[in-house]
Amino acid sequence: MSQNIKNYDVVVIGAGNGGLTAAAVAAKSGLKTLLIEQHNLPGGFATSFVRGRFEFEPSLHELCDHGPSDNLGGVGNLFKNLGLDVEWLPIPDAYRMIITGKGEEMDIVMPFGIKEYIDKMEYYVPGSRAKTEEFIALCQEILDAIGYIAASKGVTDKKVMMKQFPNFLRTAPYSIEQVENAMKIPQKVKDILNAYWCYLGIPVTRCNFTVFAAMLLKYLIHGAYIPKHRSHEISSALEAKIREFKGEILFNTKVKKILVEDNKVIGVITDKGERINTAHIISNATAHTVYSSMIEPACAVPPIAIKSANARRVGPGGYVVYLGLNKTAEELGLKDYSYFIYHSTDTEKLYDSMKRRGNDIIQATVCLNVANPGCSPEGTSIMSFTTLFAENAWDDVTAENYVKEKNKIAYRIVDDFEKSTGIKIKDSIEEFEVASPVTFANYCNAYNGSIYGYEPDSWDSLLPRMMMMEQDVLIKGLRFSGGFAFRLHGYSSSYASGETVALLTVKDIKEGK
Repeated sequence: MSQNIKNYDVVVIGAGNGGLTAAAVAAKSGLKTLLIEQHNLPGGFATSFVRGRFEFEPSLHELCDHGPSDNLGGVGNLFKNLGLDVEWLPIPDAYRMIITGKGEEMDIVMPFGIKEYIDKMEYYVPGSRAKTEEFIALCQEILDAIGYIAASKGVTDKKVMMKQFPNFLRTAPYSIEQVENAMKIPQKVKDILNAYWCYLGIPVTRCNFTVFAAMLLKYLIHGAYIPKHRSHEISSALEAKIREFKGEILFNTKVKKILVEDNKVIGVITDKGERINTAHIISNATAHTVYSSMIEPACAVPPIAIKSANARRVGPGGYVVYLGLNKTAEELGLKDYSYFIYHSTDTEKLYDSMKRRGNDIIQATVCLNVANPGCSPEGTSIMSFTTLFAENAWDDVTAENYVKEKNKIAYRIVDDFEKSTGIKIKDSIEEFEVASPVTFANYCNAYNGSIYGYEPDSWDSLLPRMMMMEQDVLIKGLRFSGGFAFRLHGYSSSYASGETVALLTVKDIKEGK
């Protein structure tokens, strides 16, 4: 029996975005790599599904750190270095934001490009140019500082940090709102700048400024891109590269236990009863899941691991309405790719509305055809409407009333879109599908249906997590990738986290750790 036990340099658990990237980078680096995925396809959220004659994109709105071929961002360079064969399409504008609250009404469209963004801000808020330029310059310094830290591989020169990036250190402990208030940014400028807050999932009063600044600048510098053939095109390309680099993949296989001895990883046990030996594991499964049910023996879980996981707040659950429409975007009057529709500019109020299934529902809505005209059959178009639900918003939903409840929310969201934009789409609906937090929990094994990882409060944001990366290796040989890892949530961050932990694992093996 022992002769059949397989040995690998590294085992990657889960073929989500972070796991796929980690496995590809590890295999390319020469490690004997095994990726284990419980489903029959790679990608997790990064996949596609078909209803009728439409192929839908489940979750990706756009990648903010890819960029055009002559101005690649971090993720763009990562994919280039891996040699991924993916066809990319640019998003035309940053966003259209509509505020419907009484006395707060707003309907604006903001472009990509730093100059273009500042010019448009001046158009909407005359006299705002100087403050907007000051804010964007600060965001640029933050992004440059993060780039320096990454390039230094964690061995930063304090003198360089103090001299070149003093405001990075000054702003690191503060929220978006605290920094904006300290800079005396005009209220309407703040409201427009903060449109992307829902991509981070927590209000600007709590969300760390460093994360927001880097995200906003990446959008403005590199624009946003989508793969022509849905996010599954990325997942399939990564799978192909893993195999090309001699890595192995086990689909339809679940890791049941991570074996630990003397606080060191020694292997895994699959749901088929197979033992696989390894001294290094990269888990795309969350720390919550790993430490609560996967470590064998259970007494090997360090107490600090439970305390750390419990101290963090899991981000909101995802809810998406997918529509296949029997008219074109042009016929319907859908001129914009991305719509943020909020009932207030107060992000605390908006976040609070996520805690219940009420009438005030935020939405981030996409018409895929505006960026990808050929994504649906001729004479048709595709839309997706995304909102978020926090904490216990779905706890009272039973099996008996589930379908009624999830559809009621969908009808309300579509109604809100029509009222806010004046665009009528209900009469053109051919295909209608809804994914709730329950869907994401069941099909993607997402913890509580969360699509957003741990919430990026300032105490637990990018910089603190980067500083604690080595201390957070609580069991020797066990590292984490994906949206719940140190780079925070989102497609780009998940890919980047997979690359980083794979390279750290390569380093560990070379150093005999």
